[in-house]
Amino acid sequence: MSGGLILAIDQGTTNTKALAVDSSGRIVAQASAPMNVSYPKPGWAEQSALDIWSSVRRVIAEVMAQTGPDIDAIAISNQRETIVAWDATTGAPLAPAITWQCRRSTERCEAIRAAGHAGLVEQKTGLGLDPLFPAAKIGWLIENVEDVRSATERGTLRVGTVDAWLLFKLTAGAVHATDHSNASRTQLLDTDTLTWDNELLAIFGVPSSALPRVMPSNSHFGDVAAGATALTSGTPIHAMLGDSHAALFGHGVRAPGTVKATYGTGSSLMTLTSARRRSTHGLSATIAWSTTSGGAVHALEGNISVSGQAAAFMSELLGIQSSEALAGLATSVPDSNGVSFVPALVGLGAPHWAPDARGLVTGLSLGTRPAHLARAAIEAIAQQVADVFEAMQDDLGAPLAQLSADGGASRNDALMQFQADIIARPVIRGAHAEVSALGATMMAAQSLGRTVTPPASAATFEPTMAAARRDSIRAGWRDAVGRALWQPQIHKN
Repeated sequence: MSGGLILAIDQGTTNTKALAVDSSGRIVAQASAPMNVSYPKPGWAEQSALDIWSSVRRVIAEVMAQTGPDIDAIAISNQRETIVAWDATTGAPLAPAITWQCRRSTERCEAIRAAGHAGLVEQKTGLGLDPLFPAAKIGWLIENVEDVRSATERGTLRVGTVDAWLLFKLTAGAVHATDHSNASRTQLLDTDTLTWDNELLAIFGVPSSALPRVMPSNSHFGDVAAGATALTSGTPIHAMLGDSHAALFGHGVRAPGTVKATYGTGSSLMTLTSARRRSTHGLSATIAWSTTSGGAVHALEGNISVSGQAAAFMSELLGIQSSEALAGLATSVPDSNGVSFVPALVGLGAPHWAPDARGLVTGLSLGTRPAHLARAAIEAIAQQVADVFEAMQDDLGAPLAQLSADGGASRNDALMQFQADIIARPVIRGAHAEVSALGATMMAAQSLGRTVTPPASAATFEPTMAAARRDSIRAGWRDAVGRALWQPQIHKN
């Protein structure tokens, strides 16, 4: 890059980060704020929309205290599929933000499936009908939350993914917009025409007036309003992408053949395709990003609902203070001693798409120790990634050469080595875990006409496991997943 500082806002499920990046791509200042997720009912997951906005204001202020006011542009990467509903007049949220992990709209999805609309939904959006995606969540909010329903009747309802919510607040309500990458995850965008689809809006019960304008990812989305944050009034917002899409861009992937995996609360694997493509192996067709000059770039993606969160969950069960301590316990044994942990804690995502699946542990014996459970939790992260990696190869009809890794859990060397072993491919880890934020920064730099250089890789993990051992481990995992997918037969008299 060439020029002054670009400030990246990376709003995630468990934390919000801000990074100031200089002309060479170096991070010169950063700040982070933790985020809370509430689980008020089984299968529900939500966050405070005001807390999301407050966390962004906080990390911006902390970075600005380190850098001073000279910021050339803002870039945003965000947790995807989380939906916020607010009132256009007051700017106040009308309900908690429903996160991507929430399953409360399962019954709505099943009703839409029963009505025969599932095929049409997937044909237009590339996404299989599932409560992960915001469309059914918005319909649920309108039907079940009085304030949302009243705003709908008044015509003041506004809804959007987290990027749209932050843009609205940064501009003091002047702009209601999103980018193609985030819009493609709502299950309301026709990814062929790149427009909100009236037929889909009718199926899900969503008014078009509530939705944001859809723009290319490298657009000038608007300018920061006076007093909204510690930023100087008029600072331009020059890029917005979903975090997984931003990570793919940050890895420097510009052509098909390479796949990246983001290891966060959940995981996302994404690879570019030469054209819009429908998966036949449980993946999603999505828009990787779009530009004002080049149009939309298409991709295949596999979403894993519980990834790094599996380690946090097991840490709590075992009474261990942190995921780092769990990782240390896991490396104290050479393997899981036959134990498999399937973290279907909110169902299973790609490539299975089984919202009713529930987590389980198999292979317990008198020889099982806490370290084996810890090891099984770490291995479950890699096993799920391997499932999606294999599905991608099946969809593409060709082997993938390697896996590029990012996200917090990718800092675990043992996990990365196990990942390389069970996919039998090299795993390339970037120098920074914050690849999503850096990718958004690179997109903003491109928007400003600056030179963009992808960050160098930090480590390569080559596969060393014998094929017979790998096949045995994968077979044990597939057996455990099959048990998690099993549903009892209910006999009615």
